[in-house]
Amino acid sequence: MGALREQMDKDMVLRGMSPRTRESYLYVVKGLAKHYHKSPDTLSEQDIQNYLLYLIEERKLAWSSCNIVVQGLKFFYYTTLRRDRMALIIPRRRAPSKLPEMLSREEIIALFEAATHPKHRLLLMTAYSAGLRVSELVRLRITDIDPNQMTIRVEQGKGAKDRYTVLSKQLLVELRKYWKRERPAIWLFPATHTPDEPMNAETAQKIFYRCKQRAGITKRCGIHSLRHAFATHLLEEGTDLHRIQRLLGHGQLSTTMRYFHLAQSNLMQTQSPLESLAARVATRR
Repeated sequence: MGALREQMDKDMVLRGMSPRTRESYLYVVKGLAKHYHKSPDTLSEQDIQNYLLYLIEERKLAWSSCNIVVQGLKFFYYTTLRRDRMALIIPRRRAPSKLPEMLSREEIIALFEAATHPKHRLLLMTAYSAGLRVSELVRLRITDIDPNQMTIRVEQGKGAKDRYTVLSKQLLVELRKYWKRERPAIWLFPATHTPDEPMNAETAQKIFYRCKQRAGITKRCGIHSLRHAFATHLLEEGTDLHRIQRLLGHGQLSTTMRYFHLAQSNLMQTQSPLESLAARVATRR
């Protein structure tokens, strides 16, 4: 789908979509074409719906992944091919609300200690220390670290937004040791064989999984759990919710508020209403 791919990418560029979103949507359409071994512009509405059914029932894709497929196909058929929106019905179901499995502080320490390579240890420390998404983590430049303001600049994060997050004093010490040893030129975490390019996000994820296995952590979680832990631990330590929102780069406060459900200290300090009820009964006797 060479010409179609090029046109779709141009359409996304014109609409200001981020490189990551463009890559995801192109991959979605490529997957559809590969499934049928046909050009996607020749497929019928029923073909598309059957493909989605295949992803849901046979591939067992999570609803969040299916939603990305849906949005990518909608863009291709509605925008690039300009098909009538009413002629293409793509089913979409709301993703079930699930809380991620939280890493404790002890498990995070064990994770760091399980990193056999200093670069890998620093990668995980930076993700946790600054609350970064993996796509933001691997694209950090040396110039994004500001020791004077004690900030880390996140360039073009999710939603194509720049923001600043906190630079830990302890992390700064580790970063300086790392720079003296490795001397990275542009990217903080360059690719191993092509240092003029950043590390691949998939590589960072694999590093996390290897360290998690060595640390004996059995919880179902990926490198994004370090971002969850950053927010939850800040909340447990009394950091203002609006400040956490800005550090994470959330557009809506409601997105940040989900960490209330993860903050164990807040839950454990909550008193059951049965206690006050028992106190009332006691005063009547």
